[in-house]
Amino acid sequence: MNAHLVEILFGSFFGLLILGAPITVGLGVSALAAMLYLGDNPIKMVQMAWSSVGSFPLMALPSFILAGALMEAAGLSRRLINVAESLAGPFTGGLSAATIIACLFFGAISGSGPATTAAVGMLMIPAMARAGYGKGYAASVTAASGGLGIIIPPSIPMVIFGISAMGLLPPPEAVEAHGSFQTVSISKLFIAGFLPGVVMATGLLTMNYIRCRMRGFRGSVEPLSLAKFLTACYQGFWALLAPLVILGGIYGGLFTPTEAAIVAIFYTLFVGAVIYRELNWAEIVKALEATTWLSGRVLLVLFTATIFGRILVENGVPAIIAGGVLNLTTNIYAIWALVIGLLLIVGMFMETLAAIMILVPVMLPVAYMVGIDPIHFGIVMICTLSVGFQTPPLGENLFIASGISGVSIERISLRALPFACASTAAIFVIACFPQLTLWLPRVMGY
Repeated sequence: MNAHLVEILFGSFFGLLILGAPITVGLGVSALAAMLYLGDNPIKMVQMAWSSVGSFPLMALPSFILAGALMEAAGLSRRLINVAESLAGPFTGGLSAATIIACLFFGAISGSGPATTAAVGMLMIPAMARAGYGKGYAASVTAASGGLGIIIPPSIPMVIFGISAMGLLPPPEAVEAHGSFQTVSISKLFIAGFLPGVVMATGLLTMNYIRCRMRGFRGSVEPLSLAKFLTACYQGFWALLAPLVILGGIYGGLFTPTEAAIVAIFYTLFVGAVIYRELNWAEIVKALEATTWLSGRVLLVLFTATIFGRILVENGVPAIIAGGVLNLTTNIYAIWALVIGLLLIVGMFMETLAAIMILVPVMLPVAYMVGIDPIHFGIVMICTLSVGFQTPPLGENLFIASGISGVSIERISLRALPFACASTAAIFVIACFPQLTLWLPRVMGY
């Protein structure tokens, strides 16, 4: 490996970030500088970028974004939140617990942390404020639980991880030491993410109960009503059916994640226009505009991050990094601690999708060398990066929750720290017990 190449690649990348350049520009310019140093024809950069968006699984990305936008416009998200709110009885922290459950439900149709925070927060933050919860606490619990949107499948970061990891084969020495590894697929990641998502939600619910008990938030004065819950389920029947159609089709092998996204779009169009009759042309156009903007933003990062990662792999940088880590320790728990600690820091300063595309070529070889399953590694990586949505300075969920509640980001950040600690504890549980991730895919024959 050429040491000067690493200096040029990472030096120019971090230098541009410090100067305030967008991450896409930083990745693209540093990759171009490295290619010029290596004497490669710059046209190769265009070829790499083109090939990076030519995969069939990548079609799931804009499709799921569009499906989520249409579901919000069609009223499906509001009905899912109403079902969760009907579960908030006179329990300690009942309404904030319902907020966490609502984020869990909405994550099953959204695939995005900020979208989950916005959709749930618009309804639940004012409701919690009216019920006597502090606005700062209401905003912090919403920002923290919004991260569940990328853990519960379908998940946009899982699509990106699957695409990034598919071309990275385990080194021969890793196969010799630990046996064969299962191949990475987006379907496996979707199935594997379900139980870890429940574990993460359980950690948030536990911390919510402790904090609400300390603050004296007793829940609503109305008793838990089975009739109210059944009414909410009846009114939201077609909304509750949406995640079952999407995930049931994938888990049952009826269609791939990409095909499931298309099914979700047509299902939402039918329910929104024919059954709920809340979807009109203006809302459809608005959803298409949002999808175009978000997809274009993600694909630009994907172009440049693919080239950046390809240069790393072709020049053996990940193998050197893996060797350096293994020289420090071969203890799998110590390596998990290093990986999770690094990802928590990266998540504070970098967008989740960009972090996945940059770090997968570097960190996955380390996982292979110590015998960590790539599916397990991917789920832990996504769970850890989800914490970045609620931590400053770039936590997107904080900005959204602040805009809805009118509370400063600083106040929300301080109140969200205990939830970040609870999420981190849940991540270590998921990392140390791989069966939480791998049991369901194996039972379902994947």
